[in-house]
Amino acid sequence: MLAVITTGPASAPIDEVRRMTNFATGEIGALLAEALAARGFQPILLRAHGATHTQVPSGALLHEFTTNQDLAVALQNLAETRAAGIRAIFHAAALTDYTVTAVQGPDGCLLDSPKIPGHLPRLHLVLEPSAKILPLLREWFPQAWIVGWKYELTGSGEEAADMARAQLTQSHCDATVLNGPAYGPGFALLEDKQPPSHYPTKRELAQILASRAEAFAKSDK
Repeated sequence: MLAVITTGPASAPIDEVRRMTNFATGEIGALLAEALAARGFQPILLRAHGATHTQVPSGALLHEFTTNQDLAVALQNLAETRAAGIRAIFHAAALTDYTVTAVQGPDGCLLDSPKIPGHLPRLHLVLEPSAKILPLLREWFPQAWIVGWKYELTGSGEEAADMARAQLTQSHCDATVLNGPAYGPGFALLEDKQPPSHYPTKRELAQILASRAEAFAKSDK
């Protein structure tokens, strides 16, 4: 049984030495890989280069990526070569919502230098929405149990839960993990037509997700 885990913060290049990125340590990916390996899975850990938690649990296969596109290519390659054996996907990576499509100087002119001068008084970044990966996973891995993540910073806990439920439907995943200040401490696991279940720590969350993945894999044989 194979399980794929995406984790850590993707980045979007501004030039060849600067980038935009997100806050994410990659710790949940390592904990998931450890819990899944203990239940008989071969974890494939797709971890962003910017992750600060660099532990690779015994038995896990590591592939590092930088941008959203890097990750999409790695997942497509897995879909083409190993989809039949992949029983679970955990899409926990913090991807960039926007891609830098142009950099403009103070006068509005385009800057395309490998290293934009550091003395300019002002820069304008032109951003466009990045393509979402989560909605593509069902097509790529039709036989897998798919879990997405939803991090909400503002609003009420109820509003955050509504957004997590919407993701379930819109992205065709089987479960969504909700966390962030809007939810509060810990994590919620939401599944279709089921009340949310709460887990105080990353380790407890990883254990329950691995257990659910094992149950799905065994029931689908």
